[in-house]
Amino acid sequence: MHLKIPPAFVTLITALLMYFVARFLPFGDFNFTGRIYVLWVLVGLGMFLGIVSLIQFFTSKTSMDPRAPQKASELVVSGIYKISRNPMYLSLLLLLLAWGLYLPNAFNFLLLVFFVAYMNKFQILPEEQALTAKFGKAYEQYVKKVRRWF
Repeated sequence: MHLKIPPAFVTLITALLMYFVARFLPFGDFNFTGRIYVLWVLVGLGMFLGIVSLIQFFTSKTSMDPRAPQKASELVVSGIYKISRNPMYLSLLLLLLAWGLYLPNAFNFLLLVFFVAYMNKFQILPEEQALTAKFGKAYEQYVKKVRRWF
C-alpha cells in the first residue's frame, strides 16, 4: 500500500496552506453576491455526504480505516455510493471549497487542484488496487458504473 498520510491530515494541511495563502498573499482577494450562502450550501452538502457515507459503512459493518482498505469486509455500492465511489473524499473537498470561499483568495482554489491530484494518486488509486484485489469482478463492475468523485 502507498497510503502514508491519512486523508483527514491531508485535508488539514491543505486547509492550513489555504489560510496562509489568504493571509500572506497580497492579491487574489475576491467577493461576489451570495458568497456566504454558497459557502453554507457547500458546508451542508459536505457534512451530509460525509455523515451519510460513514453511516453506510457503519451499518454495513465494514472497515472505515482509509489506511487499510484491504480490511473491508463488504463492498458498499448502494445509497450515496451509487453516485460517487468516494463520497467521504468528496465531502472533504466540498468543505475545503467552503473554506476557500470563507477566506476568499482565488489562489486557494489552485491548492484544491493539488488536493484532488494528491488524493487520486496517493489515496484513491491504492484503495482501488486493494479493493480490486479483495472484491475482484464485483469491484471492477462497480468502477464501470460509478464515477470516482461525482
